[in-house]
Amino acid sequence: MDELRTILRGHRSKSELESPAHHHDAPTVSDIPDVFFDDILPEYKLTRIEIIVLMYVYRRVWCRPNLYKVYGISQLMSHTEMAHNLRITLDEVYYALKKLEDYGIISTIRSGQYFVRRFFTKDLDDYYHQTYDDFEA
Repeated sequence: MDELRTILRGHRSKSELESPAHHHDAPTVSDIPDVFFDDILPEYKLTRIEIIVLMYVYRRVWCRPNLYKVYGISQLMSHTEMAHNLRITLDEVYYALKKLEDYGIISTIRSGQYFVRRFFTKDLDDYYHQTYDDFEA
């Protein structure tokens, strides 16, 4: 699992590496919680596309400014923009979201907005010695 974490942390898209702006901007960091590696990946055997869609949604909920963060809800997202950013087809986005919902990992609130709190609980934060959310606030 440590190898996968290293690969994911160091991943940069081809366009990021080729973009002149990439060389001038400081890289950003998005934390990926251990529960993803230790519980979600082994239990659900997600496809590559399901993983990148899930990571995209997680990042939009917890790693970017989001008024609904405390509730584990993503802001409204464009599926077309998601497909473009992830360099996958719109059909692949729809299929991955459907599969993630079938697994119970996410729940659709309305098209483009998702509830992803299932694996982000105080018990799991305590178990993994992480503070992915402030449950005392």
